[in-house]
Amino acid sequence: MNQRANFLKGFLRENPILVLVLGTCPTLAVTTSAVSGIGMGLATTFVLICSNAAIAMIKDLIPDKVRIPCYIVVIAAFVTIVDLLMAAYTPALHATLGIFIPLIVVNCIILGRAESYAAKNAVLPSIIDGTGMGLGFTLALLVMGVVRELLGSGSFFGHKFITGDGMLMFVLAPGAFICLGFLIALVNGINRKLAGR
Repeated sequence: MNQRANFLKGFLRENPILVLVLGTCPTLAVTTSAVSGIGMGLATTFVLICSNAAIAMIKDLIPDKVRIPCYIVVIAAFVTIVDLLMAAYTPALHATLGIFIPLIVVNCIILGRAESYAAKNAVLPSIIDGTGMGLGFTLALLVMGVVRELLGSGSFFGHKFITGDGMLMFVLAPGAFICLGFLIALVNGINRKLAGR
């Protein structure tokens, strides 16, 4: 697979949320607004890129029996860096995302990419894979955040454009599931068309 295809696969063909259906817990929980969606997506992207690169570098040094615990330690180190940076420079966003920042450690997307890609490939392809998957994840969170904020609060990136309240359901969990279902159906339809079916 060439590097361009490796990068682009995370956007549609293998989107972590909308195709592989990984990382749905933070997706459903933090996408009540576009800002929190993009914040969570970028934090996860940073961890994904750095952990993919680190694991690709040290993969030959890790004994097979302890590879998963080693991957988790590497991922936890980068999550700690993100958590401290967000607490220092974006305290409001850090407070909004709350427990979901430390929970990036156990996000299926990151551990899945470490196991299925970074552990079997060189550093540069692993960085490209992490970047593509992370940006695909961020895009999905952003779209969900925008849709839920528009319909649920009547605002766009925190700026109200209607008076009164929106549809409360879209701020709550049922709206998250409905929005995710429609986005999965849309991306699956696009993928089928691109595949020529």
